[in-house]
Amino acid sequence: MNASRVLATAARVLRQLRHDPRTIALMLLVPVVMITLLRYVFDGSPGTFDAIGASLLGIFPLITMFLVTSIATLRERTSGTLERLLATPLAKADLIAGYALAFGLLAVVQSALATGTALWILDLTVTGSPWLLLLVALLDALLGTALGLFVSAFAASEFQAVQFMPAVIFPQLLLCGLFTPRDTMQPALETLSDVLPMSYAVDGMNEVLRHTDMTADFVHDALVVALCALAVLVLGAATLRRRTA
Repeated sequence: MNASRVLATAARVLRQLRHDPRTIALMLLVPVVMITLLRYVFDGSPGTFDAIGASLLGIFPLITMFLVTSIATLRERTSGTLERLLATPLAKADLIAGYALAFGLLAVVQSALATGTALWILDLTVTGSPWLLLLVALLDALLGTALGLFVSAFAASEFQAVQFMPAVIFPQLLLCGLFTPRDTMQPALETLSDVLPMSYAVDGMNEVLRHTDMTADFVHDALVVALCALAVLVLGAATLRRRTA
């Protein structure tokens, strides 16, 4: 992997996004709007918002980054840009790392906006440090970026990229422990939830919700999410295709 090529790729992606305000708005504002909507859905029951708001701070950025990254990467391939780039000395790993860096920078802004809005405007109550909450939200957004880069290799159109969402995101959403504790699920479902990264993101958020200090469980959960994002990025580089058949 070449650092200068990675930085050049990230700069190119950011320049392209600068001319696409709708995509930037989708990435940065949708999680804020969704968490705000949720707050007022539970306006008569603020305890419910406190119980699930932290978890959704990680889930909303993951979903948004997954959609935007998968479609943006697929557009590069279908337009022929990817084929031209890979005809240069740019390696697949350089390309994936550049995309991850560019979208990762946007993920930092996105996570900060969503977390700041939830804590200081919507009065989300957490026991632990807001910085730990931000860390998990950021790791989740990076995981969504990695998953989006990975699945884009298997889609032939933007419509197909969107169709991957029910297959990749919805099972994790249902089994992550947001709706019911994972240890109360059927044994087979609990075992499946143990291998899904979103489960550890929700567990990490719940650790911040309940504990004032960084716990060993929090460190474990955060590391699992980070390692999953890294592993998916490696798979994304391995499966990246020059063009759509």
